[in-house]
Amino acid sequence: MKFKSLISCCILATTVAMSSMALASGHVDWNKAGGEQDEAMHLKGDLENGMDVYEVCSACHYPEGWGTKDGTFPMLAGQHHNVLIKQLADIRAQNRDNPTMYPFALPASIGDAQALADVVAYISKLPMNPDPGVGPGTGLESGAKLYKENCVECHGENGEGNNEKFYPRIQGQHYEYMLRQFEWIRDGKRRNANPEMVEQIKNFSNEDMINVIDFVSRQKPPKEDLASSADWKNPDFD
Repeated sequence: MKFKSLISCCILATTVAMSSMALASGHVDWNKAGGEQDEAMHLKGDLENGMDVYEVCSACHYPEGWGTKDGTFPMLAGQHHNVLIKQLADIRAQNRDNPTMYPFALPASIGDAQALADVVAYISKLPMNPDPGVGPGTGLESGAKLYKENCVECHGENGEGNNEKFYPRIQGQHYEYMLRQFEWIRDGKRRNANPEMVEQIKNFSNEDMINVIDFVSRQKPPKEDLASSADWKNPDFD
């Protein structure tokens, strides 16, 4: 399928999802062992097939894996391997509500656990966007304080996350995407959220939320994990 056709499909799926989206009730175990997640975790990813599978994903996340600054689609490039496996497995098991992704991520579209391992191996190696979307910049001092007091233990000093513990890398992620996810987690609308995070941020005001997410969005990944410029194009999709 050609990239332009995939874009059209992605837009259609997003429109349908936004017009009919209803979050399922009931939370799920945050990181329950077993199932496709464990299976994919123990498979060696094939980068060549991962690139082929990623063509489907590129419709929304773009060939570079950078998503969109408006937060409609997150940056996947450079995200931790284990985090990507978990989130994709949760979406495929419909434990994470994401109607936009269902047509693209389910086994009928991209394949079995091996395909999941393959595409994650490919995505996690893509360089990150050196110019992600950021917030208003008006409460960064407050955001830094909130981050230090509430987020460092899991997400690290610089938002680097932890692959082994399934804590996502949030440094350099788009502000608008993180803001939406933070709000859903705080308000109990993201069913596969870590319950410890839900408890930690339950009393954050909207202003707190904006400030801490703005601060995080401005934290820079290591230079070696970034693309050479914001104009970089993925040569695999020339």
